[in-house]
Amino acid sequence: MPEKTSNEKITSSVIKQSTLSNEEDSFTSLSTSALLAKNSVPSSHKRVADNYVIIKRIYKFQVIQSRINNQELALLKKYDFSPLDFSTIKQINEELVYLKKWAFSSNEILVKDADDIMQIRVKELKFIVASHSALHSEIYDGYKALERYFEEITKFYRQ
Repeated sequence: MPEKTSNEKITSSVIKQSTLSNEEDSFTSLSTSALLAKNSVPSSHKRVADNYVIIKRIYKFQVIQSRINNQELALLKKYDFSPLDFSTIKQINEELVYLKKWAFSSNEILVKDADDIMQIRVKELKFIVASHSALHSEIYDGYKALERYFEEITKFYRQ
């Protein structure tokens, strides 16, 4: 229960924690990615995640993957999404919410675009992981959220 201090500030004696975190961790943005994976996940997302995890384990992305092309970039921009290189964890978590919702839509075009965007995202993620890009700053670390989401929804991931 929140308590009032002499300065009339409300403090909480309990730190919110994810069930996916241990008792020493506070709730993080990456925990949000894991929580997104626990709610109804489209089968297309599971297939992409399974493929990504299998390839990562077997090949470890030793071969440099290609970047996205202009047509793929245009599809991202159509929905006002930034390339993964320039996305934050928060942006990717919000995007995953949209993509999950769109995947269950009755609009076939939206479903197709959502699946295509997921394919683009995995392509971008493979490139980032393969290139071990030192160009990634702490701000633009949305790829971590996407990778965490894939790890949570795949049937092949063991911690």
